[in-house]
Amino acid sequence: MGVENPAEVAKFIIRSRIADPLFVYSYFSQLPDSNYSKLKYIISSSVTEACNNSVLLLGPRGCGKTAVLELVLEDLLKEHPDMISVVKLNGLLHSDNNCALKEIARQVCMEHQLQFSKMASFDENSKFLLSILRECGLAHKTIVFVLEEFDLFTEGKQRLLYSLLDAMQSVLSQAVVVGVSCRLDADQLLEKRVRSRFSHRKLLFLSSPGEDFHRLAEHILLLPTDSRLPNDFRASFNEKLLNILAGEEFKRVVDQLCYSDSTVSHLLRFLFCAVCHMDLSSGSLSIKNFKSALPSIQRQPKQEALKDCSILQLHLLVCMKRLEVKEVELCNFNSIMKEYKRIRDSFETVDYYARNICLRAFEHLLQRGLVSFQDSRGQGQSAEFRPVKLLISWHELQQGLQSFPSCPTILHKLMAREG
Repeated sequence: MGVENPAEVAKFIIRSRIADPLFVYSYFSQLPDSNYSKLKYIISSSVTEACNNSVLLLGPRGCGKTAVLELVLEDLLKEHPDMISVVKLNGLLHSDNNCALKEIARQVCMEHQLQFSKMASFDENSKFLLSILRECGLAHKTIVFVLEEFDLFTEGKQRLLYSLLDAMQSVLSQAVVVGVSCRLDADQLLEKRVRSRFSHRKLLFLSSPGEDFHRLAEHILLLPTDSRLPNDFRASFNEKLLNILAGEEFKRVVDQLCYSDSTVSHLLRFLFCAVCHMDLSSGSLSIKNFKSALPSIQRQPKQEALKDCSILQLHLLVCMKRLEVKEVELCNFNSIMKEYKRIRDSFETVDYYARNICLRAFEHLLQRGLVSFQDSRGQGQSAEFRPVKLLISWHELQQGLQSFPSCPTILHKLMAREG
């Protein structure tokens, strides 16, 4: 039997960690003021103090709302195995009131080994819910209702939300309603009668800043001491990795990564690609692996559109970016041409094209989606007089120019000066 390659084992360990949400988000459970700690306190206090609670988990998709909730529930089920019952609904599947209440009855019947009736009406299921909440309250057992896509439950008459929250007003019931939504105004969608019964607790899951990402990367990438890897290999791997994470090059890579999307799920995809680029012969991660992973996960439709642009079109885009930096109020083809002439007079190396040729290049930029009109007014006007806006960021334009094989040096200098 062949000896295992330590690099392959390390690669397998790290990829397994990235694919395990409970391991990834266990990092946040170590922070004293994290949403994990706050959510665990809310639910655990309901269990131990026999009270009712409701809370909303709000944040963009991929920021870890559901993963943190699952981690909290797993920990509480270990701590209080006979005192918690979990019912999960999803607004994409159960936004209809009758369907949602029937699904609650089905899950409760399955957990408590009761007979479930598919033919039960809404009123019958409502009475069943009330009786279950009362029985669980008497038995000091808390039911946790998890409502994924919470905003979809607010559509219509909100009978389900009213039934749940109203039933929780009784001193005999013992339940927690946890709503999960990517809409930050989800609580404002509630009817007045429902809002009056809601506790208005909200936990915001914001995107992780760069410094948090460094610590999260260490949590995932550093090899554990209890693995089957040789101690010298593990020590060498971890030492090289810490040097990379502390370097300026890695910080620049992270800044580029977080520019458009800094959610945890996006960061995990980046780390997974970096580990996949790992050279098994060297047996360690390098800064080159992280740089190679960056373009493979970033969507770059604007840069793809830049690849087929002419030199003249690149000049027009840089002129527009300069006008944007100067905060010129009205940007149209005429103001772009004035900026183009100003650059040409300052740098004699810039080729100067006729106005009609520049107008055609400008119209091609509109067709490519790199430039658009500011509004639909003035559709009868000529394109050279209508206000326009640039649809590509400074960072995307600079990267596009760097990857352009025959881009004039003057454009790089102009972009560097504006940056």
